[in-house]
Amino acid sequence: MDSSFNFEALTPTAFLRRAAVVHGDRIGVADGERRFSYAQFLQRCLKFAGALQAMGVAPGDRVAVLAGNTHVMLAAHYAAPFAGAVLVALNTRITAGDVAYILDHSGSAVLLHDDTLASVAQQAAAQAAGRPRLVCAGGDDDRLEALIEQAEPYSVAVDDERGLLAINYTSGTTARPKGVMYHHRGAYLQSLAMAHHMRLDSDSVYLWTLPMFHCNGWCFPWAVTAAGGLHLCLPRLEPGLIWQHMRDSGVTHFCAAPTVLTMTIWDPESARGRPARPVQIATGGAPPTPALLERLAELGMEISHLYGLTETYGPSVLCEWRSDWRRLPIPEQARLKARQGVGNIVSQQVRVVDEHGGDVAADASTLGEIAIRGNNLMLGYYRDDAATEKACPDGWFRTGDLGVMHLDGYIELRDRAKDIIISGGENISSVEVEQVLASHAAVLEAAVVAAPDDKWGEIPVAFVHLHDGASVSADELIDQVRARLARFKAPKKVVFGALPKTATGKVQKNVLRERLQRPPAEPPSGARP
Repeated sequence: MDSSFNFEALTPTAFLRRAAVVHGDRIGVADGERRFSYAQFLQRCLKFAGALQAMGVAPGDRVAVLAGNTHVMLAAHYAAPFAGAVLVALNTRITAGDVAYILDHSGSAVLLHDDTLASVAQQAAAQAAGRPRLVCAGGDDDRLEALIEQAEPYSVAVDDERGLLAINYTSGTTARPKGVMYHHRGAYLQSLAMAHHMRLDSDSVYLWTLPMFHCNGWCFPWAVTAAGGLHLCLPRLEPGLIWQHMRDSGVTHFCAAPTVLTMTIWDPESARGRPARPVQIATGGAPPTPALLERLAELGMEISHLYGLTETYGPSVLCEWRSDWRRLPIPEQARLKARQGVGNIVSQQVRVVDEHGGDVAADASTLGEIAIRGNNLMLGYYRDDAATEKACPDGWFRTGDLGVMHLDGYIELRDRAKDIIISGGENISSVEVEQVLASHAAVLEAAVVAAPDDKWGEIPVAFVHLHDGASVSADELIDQVRARLARFKAPKKVVFGALPKTATGKVQKNVLRERLQRPPAEPPSGARP
């Protein structure tokens, strides 16, 4: 018997086809003066796919996109898979050299870019061995728009729901970023989870504060569409502009790094009172403090604490909030919200395991490594089977983050992945920065660790031991890092002196971190150039 009637491969592009039918006459995307109904946006994405085909993009080819939170980046999340291609969304803050590496590693045939990022795109394409085709979007030379206008609608059916949908590159957690492979099924299910937990519906107005290049925007490019909500693109991340949209555009949802959230709720604009509508916020990283919860309550905002990684399509864990907890004192609410929580609705239950892979005691004190598995976990690392096997030794993905398990099944992180600095929502590899510092002729060795910062959450601080008789200033070393890496990766302070080590000669970074926890005579500045 033909069983095709009870199966269809899952793909997140199906949400746009449905939205075009159910919400076709409603505005689905707003980007400055441009507006697209869902019916119009579907046709645009299909013609975008036709433009890719006309460029010679074949099913399985990789299409890289270097763009901000614009309608172009949003449409690429549908057009690339419609064309049967694999989306490679690029971090707009990395260097041309990093972009070139990703272009070559992914084998991208095309690089679509904002006109404002033309210089980086051109430099990267010139450095890339593969010489991808450059296509500009926006400005006086809007080649992409011309190609879309000339194209015919086009789409390729998805036969394998576990086929490759996108490759997301980790933002420097190692000296070289790894390509994390997403499949159609995982993105479809994660999108539904985000829509469910954030309570999105057709009246929702989602403000794009979270970069779409980051884990494909935690799958919200598809989740908001699944709910029939409005995508409100944000040209630049400014607290005043966020407040303007909350007051004038009826924003109901946004996601943000803790630093963006803090800057927004304490911005002078907040003194004018609550936004026009209640706002649901999702954040990952630093847990909400009592002061933050009180401030959010004053402003009519509600926060969800999430946890995830690039390998898990973004948030695979969240602090599932119970209504009866709202009656508790604010400090107790803060204690509960500090926990990362439980697996989202499409995840398997998260585990905390010991070095042998066994579950630790659920006593809120026994430390272990967070382990995750399920449909919203990557296919693996692109062109790196060894790293995939190491990360998933027994069918459970090891996050590298340490935590404890509470009696009620909620996990709580106690330490970050080894040596990773998370500054303003961006991951900074201490090893990468150390290598640049150590390349200076005066430097004998260097160690980079995170220092707490009120504005950015964490900032990188370098401890440097010079060769005997050598001399170099802190500014010279900082400038050297800025010349080689993205500016946000440069240390904000340099401390000179011998480095503490173990008996085997390993630098004791825990000792360096402890030094930074003490009030220094001259606190490291949170101002980012």
